[in-house]
Amino acid sequence: MKGVSASRVTAAITADEGGVVSGVALARAEAGRLGLVLEAMAGEGAVVRAGEEVARLAGSPRQVLMAEDSLIGLLAKPSGIATRARAFVDGAGGRPRIVSGGWKKLPGSLKEMVRTAVVAGGASPRIVPGPFAYLDKNYLELLGGISAALAAVAHLPDLSRVIQVKGRHAPVAQEAVEAAEQGADVVFVDTGRPADASAASSALVRRGLRARVELAFGGGVRLDGLEALRDLDIDILDVGRQIVDAPLLDMRLDVIVDGRQG
Repeated sequence: MKGVSASRVTAAITADEGGVVSGVALARAEAGRLGLVLEAMAGEGAVVRAGEEVARLAGSPRQVLMAEDSLIGLLAKPSGIATRARAFVDGAGGRPRIVSGGWKKLPGSLKEMVRTAVVAGGASPRIVPGPFAYLDKNYLELLGGISAALAAVAHLPDLSRVIQVKGRHAPVAQEAVEAAEQGADVVFVDTGRPADASAASSALVRRGLRARVELAFGGGVRLDGLEALRDLDIDILDVGRQIVDAPLLDMRLDVIVDGRQG
């Protein structure tokens, strides 16, 4: 490269704002592909402050300049997702449990990156931790309703049964009671209306069914509305676009000259 005398240079990737780091495995793999030496790298899920180094790397001038185009992209976006997930987890204060299943709507090439970032932020990419059967509105239509859908998976005792209720065939509270009576493990009120979750909880309590199921809620959940949702009797809060489509965590790459970032 003309005009560059150094055969080896060092550079730092620095966070311009505080957040949670994710994408570390992808960045390490890309650094190896470029032939860079990673002298330091924050761990997956590490919390960084504004101005703190995320990574320090060394290589030829060409390799370092290529890293600016590739490594930052592999870190900034997943770190933004992890940071937003952590904001929801911290805001929930332990209950409800924050999950984010919105990654399922993304192209296959992005799914693992987003799942990893959600976990780095302390949330879960799955509504329940183990194997489960998810009976959404389309399964209910095809199988003939809540009772029929649950009957169709009754022979699978090792799976948790998660059922989505949206009030399409009966009031949400009635659908929640039917689901609990027919063996659902998680009743997911996916309407985006907090009043529906309250109605479902009250109906389950009146019928003595609330302790039998976990109650989940989702639909258009926003961080600025989280405080009000904490008052709901729900165990699980599903957050979609607000986590998956979070803005990137701004980062920059600077060449280090005489111990100073250029």
